[in-house]
Amino acid sequence: MDEHDWLAERFEAHRSHLRAVAYRMLGSLSEADDAVQESWLNVSRSDTSGVDNLGGWLTTVVARVCLDMLRSRKSRREEPLDPHVSEPIVSRADAAVDPEHEVVLADSVGLALLVVLETLAPAERVAFVMHDLFAVPFDEIAPIVGRSPAAARQLASRARRRVQGAATPDADLTRQRAVVDAFLAASRGGDFGALLALLDPNVVLRADGAVVRTGASAEVRGATAVAETFSGRARAAQLALVNGAAGAVWAQGGRPRVVFGFSIVRGKIVEIEMIADPERLGQLDIVLLNK
Repeated sequence: MDEHDWLAERFEAHRSHLRAVAYRMLGSLSEADDAVQESWLNVSRSDTSGVDNLGGWLTTVVARVCLDMLRSRKSRREEPLDPHVSEPIVSRADAAVDPEHEVVLADSVGLALLVVLETLAPAERVAFVMHDLFAVPFDEIAPIVGRSPAAARQLASRARRRVQGAATPDADLTRQRAVVDAFLAASRGGDFGALLALLDPNVVLRADGAVVRTGASAEVRGATAVAETFSGRARAAQLALVNGAAGAVWAQGGRPRVVFGFSIVRGKIVEIEMIADPERLGQLDIVLLNK
C-alpha cells in the first residue's frame, strides 16, 4: 500500500468524526459533507510524514475549512444563499440507515442552539465547538482562528454565555399545535399583524433544494420578510404531526408534496423549514390533524 492509499484509508476511518465536527460548526449536513470533501482534497496534497496525531491534525484541517465557509457565509449575508438546511426534522428511518446521523442531530445541536450559533462570529463559533464539544485545547485552536490561546479562550467563553442563555424549544404539543394552527390561519387570511405576532424577530425560513427549484428563496430572514412570504398563502396547507411535532403539510392527490417544520420557542416561531425532496418526505412520519 503506497502512502496515498494509506492516507485515504486513515481519512475514511476518521470520516464520521470529521463529519460530526463539521456539522456542529456549520449546522448543515450537506455543507458538512462539502467541508469534509474539501478537507480530503487539502489532505491528499499535504505531506503528513511529520504528523504525530493524525486524528487531531485532520480535525484542525476540517476546522479551518469550516471557518472559511462560515466567513464566506457572513460576507454574503445580503445575497441569496445556496440551499442550506439544518435538517431539524429527524426522520425515524435515519437511525436504522445511519446511526451517526441520528446522534449528530439529537445531541446539543437542536434548532434553538443552531439559531444562537448563527448569531456568533465565525471565530467564536469555531472556538466554542472545538473546545466545548470536542475538548480541543486552546493552544491548538489559537492558530486556527488566528488568535493567541488566551484570546481563543475568550472567544469560546463569549460563545458559551450566549449558548447557555439560549431558550429551548417548546415541548408541549398542545402549545405547538396552537401556534402552528394560528400561523396557518393568519397566513390564509392575509393577517400580516397576526403573522408578525407569532414570529420571532429573528425568525429564519429555509427551503430545501426541491423547494428552491420551484422558484422559492433558499433562505429568508426576519419577521417582516417571512410574514410577507406567507401572507395570503398556505391556503391548502393542513395542520399535521411531523415525526411527533406540530407542523403542516401541503398534499396533492393524497400524497404530501411539501412539509413545513416549525421550531417554536416561548410561543414564537424561530425557524420554519420547507421540505419537498421526495426521498426525505418518504422518511417522515406524517399524521394529518383534523380541526
